[in-house]
Amino acid sequence: MSGRDRHGRGPRGPLVPSRLPGAATRADRFADLVVRAVARLEPRWRGRLSAVEVEVLEVPVGLDPDAAPLPLAAHRAPTSGSPAVVVVYRRPVELRAGEHLERIDLVRDLVAEELAALLGTDPASLDPGYGGG
Repeated sequence: MSGRDRHGRGPRGPLVPSRLPGAATRADRFADLVVRAVARLEPRWRGRLSAVEVEVLEVPVGLDPDAAPLPLAAHRAPTSGSPAVVVVYRRPVELRAGEHLERIDLVRDLVAEELAALLGTDPASLDPGYGGG
C-alpha cells in the first residue's frame, strides 16, 4: 500500500484545520454556549458558583423518550462528597430553539434558572438579562 488514494493524490487531510472555528462539532459549540452563560454570571457570583459544577449531556438519562415534555436542564443539590451540579441537555435545547440566537438566550435562561434554584434566589436577581431583559 503506497499511502495514496485511488486517484494517486495521497492521503487527504481534514477539510478545516482543527484550530479554526469550523472544525468544532455541534456538541463543542453547544458546550461553549453553556460555558459562556456561566462565565457571564461569575464576576458577580464567583464565591457562590465555585462550588457548582456544570455539565452538558446529550439527553436526560433514564427518562421515557416519549414523555413530554423532555427537560431542558436540571440540577442536583450537593451531598456529602459530591458538589452541586447543573446539567443542560443539548438535544432537547436544540430541538426547542432552532436558531442560534434563540439557543443562546435559552441556554442563558436555563443556566440562570438552575443556578438560582441551587442558590435559593430568583433567576432575575442572579442574571439581570434573564428572560430577555
